[in-house]
Amino acid sequence: MADLEPVPEDWSSALVVVAHPDDMEYGGAGAIARWTAQGKNIRYLLACRGENGIDSMEPAVCAPLRVEEQIASCAAVGVTEVEFLDHPDGTIEYGIPLRRDIAAAIRRHRPEFVITGNYRETWPGGGLNMADHIAVGRAAVDAVRDAGNRWIFPELGLEKWEGVKYVAAASSPLATHAVDITDSFDASVASLRAHKAYLEALSGDMADPEPFLRSMAEAVGERFGGVLATSFELLSV
Repeated sequence: MADLEPVPEDWSSALVVVAHPDDMEYGGAGAIARWTAQGKNIRYLLACRGENGIDSMEPAVCAPLRVEEQIASCAAVGVTEVEFLDHPDGTIEYGIPLRRDIAAAIRRHRPEFVITGNYRETWPGGGLNMADHIAVGRAAVDAVRDAGNRWIFPELGLEKWEGVKYVAAASSPLATHAVDITDSFDASVASLRAHKAYLEALSGDMADPEPFLRSMAEAVGERFGGVLATSFELLSV
């Protein structure tokens, strides 16, 4: 397996677009913490509020709790601007409404870098991905081009934005690049731990943030100079 290249850092602003609370925290948050420590301006857009993500909790109770935990999670990695859409957790559909919502956020925030989750059918190692991740990641990639075309979604009343340089998908099985998170690893663990109610409802390895994230970071580091690292599939725009 080929070594991973460093993710370019010649940008100053980014928009993270993911499906659910906790998505970026399972691996990618260490990179976010590194970049905010460099002074980069990063905002989050979540397609849903995670209302159907805890089996033991009614959606009406779950949604505000998971929003609160996501805001705390973002604060742990230096992010203070977090926006939530109201697409339905578990049944998010790829399509024009989702692309429009993401394109609107790109036009509003005008990032140079868009970061999303894995939109491939599987995870590294072969486990099946879920439909929400695939829909939102794919829509985020497409919305970058949508946002740059003045004739697509003119009803938004927002000036087009063609300034995105890169799109990166975290934890892709087709990863091409990586980020050294040695100095920001502790922040990534704190960011995942902020999802307290969600973690309490889990079992197995994913319920224990430090060893789970460390094993992931060490595995990526085997292809990236032996440091703790997190991986991305990088697309140049």
